[in-house]
Amino acid sequence: MSSIVYEVFAVRFATANRRRQDNFFYAVEEDPQGSMALDFFVWLIVGNGKVVLVDTGFSQTSSLVRGRPYVIEPAVALHQLGYPTETVQDVVVTHLHYDHAGNVGDYAHARIWLQERELQFATGKCMCDPRLSNFFATDDIALLLKRLYRGDVRLLDGNHTLHDGIELYAIGGHTDGLQVVRVRTARGWVLLASDAAHFYENLDAKNPFPAVFSMEDMLDGYALIEGLVDDHDCIVPGHDPKVCERYPLAIPSCPYAYRIA
Repeated sequence: MSSIVYEVFAVRFATANRRRQDNFFYAVEEDPQGSMALDFFVWLIVGNGKVVLVDTGFSQTSSLVRGRPYVIEPAVALHQLGYPTETVQDVVVTHLHYDHAGNVGDYAHARIWLQERELQFATGKCMCDPRLSNFFATDDIALLLKRLYRGDVRLLDGNHTLHDGIELYAIGGHTDGLQVVRVRTARGWVLLASDAAHFYENLDAKNPFPAVFSMEDMLDGYALIEGLVDDHDCIVPGHDPKVCERYPLAIPSCPYAYRIA
């Protein structure tokens, strides 16, 4: 068993208030018309000489077009945390929705890891349906394709070990090619679920966020991510403000970054 462990940080770069029912596919009994915040995160993994960024947040253009103001730009927060963009060696894009795949141009020296199925989904016939294409930004896809042609993108076909102790798992569900990231840490395996589970409650109640490409894959994904950790508390959902309550600030000078492990 390898002794390599990593530190993991969640960086909160934006937030939005939503009607509680709008965060669940099935009806909820408790306060369905009440307010429920949805936070936006990127995640940083460091250790053993590796600096890996999981997702890149949304771009300034998407921030303006979609009325989603930044709390802080992701790259600025990373710099405050001590990891400017040029130090990032690998970028794992969990899926190509606008809030996870903007800003890939900020990481010019990094390799980009993406499921090939996700790229096919985001550039295929499904994008003729505005109910699906609404979640993507064409500028982001175009920039990713430029990076692909430049040789910077690694397209994956299923599960993959990125580094010893950092593993990628194909899930699907929310999008056709969504992947999650499992990281070995001092507290055991941590699972960065991204949008395989937006909120702890989505997972606990088996009531998904309503943006679902495949319900079967989404529910199967819940079982998979729960099986990848020894402790349910080691699952980190993609948009839950409770992450900022459960974990401490990484450093006082960066009040946007939380130490997961």
